[in-house]
Amino acid sequence: MMKNITQHTGKLRLIERLKNSHVGNPQFILAIMDSPNKDLGWTFRTPKNSSLGYVVQNYIDKDIDVTVTLGTHYGCCTLDNLWKV
Repeated sequence: MMKNITQHTGKLRLIERLKNSHVGNPQFILAIMDSPNKDLGWTFRTPKNSSLGYVVQNYIDKDIDVTVTLGTHYGCCTLDNLWKV
């Protein structure tokens, strides 16, 4: 169960590509850049065995604004949802 859910809008940036999950789904560590002029944002990971690992690939390092909801899952900032603005 996710806790401390927050919402952020900005551009999605790739920090690190992680190993696939044990069933083969992609996992990433990403950042949402809230303030492009100051390069400030939030870092988070995609959940294990989630279709969000495939969805984020459409927005990584592109000039497209997205809104994400992030939450804490087992002490780790994790992506809960993502949509195009």
